[in-house]
Amino acid sequence: MDMKLPLLFTPRLLLREIEEKDCLDMYEYAHLSYVGPTAGWKPHSSPNETKAIIRMFIDKKKLGQLGTYAIIWQQTNKMIGTVELHTYIKNFKAELGYTVNPLYWGRGIAVEASKKVISLGFEVLKLRRIECASFVSNTQSRRVCEKLGLSFEGIRKKGYLNYDGSIHDINCYAITDDEYFQRLYNNEW
Repeated sequence: MDMKLPLLFTPRLLLREIEEKDCLDMYEYAHLSYVGPTAGWKPHSSPNETKAIIRMFIDKKKLGQLGTYAIIWQQTNKMIGTVELHTYIKNFKAELGYTVNPLYWGRGIAVEASKKVISLGFEVLKLRRIECASFVSNTQSRRVCEKLGLSFEGIRKKGYLNYDGSIHDINCYAITDDEYFQRLYNNEW
């Protein structure tokens, strides 16, 4: 997809397309043993691996995907995570994904960034559905989905093949365009 992702702003965050210059900020959290594995990806072994992952995020646009946002903490201009709508099917659906540097956990950043991306998905991209899946054991991700008001649709048993070959049950959440616009209309978004 050749579309450049629009800049998105919240009171504390700037969301912009991820760039190779984000490598060291991303590596700061991506190498930690307790970050990636909770989301299904292995910890990065070096800044060069992080740079290759960022390149992969950028190259996904050539395959018709939207791209990945870097979450920038406006106060310091530091890249502190990513948020994206991946597995995108034009005018139909996408899956929400997010990661935040643990130094910024507990501040509502994943919710704040995800809300902006969900709004983009429904208002600009005209999606009908946005899904989010997480390991059953990932209570932090479950809480993000609940705070976003996504509906719990059930557990997909043995629904995820991990990078290490292990298989995991995943919680499935979603929001439809009808639900989103109703909440927007009722000032609940």
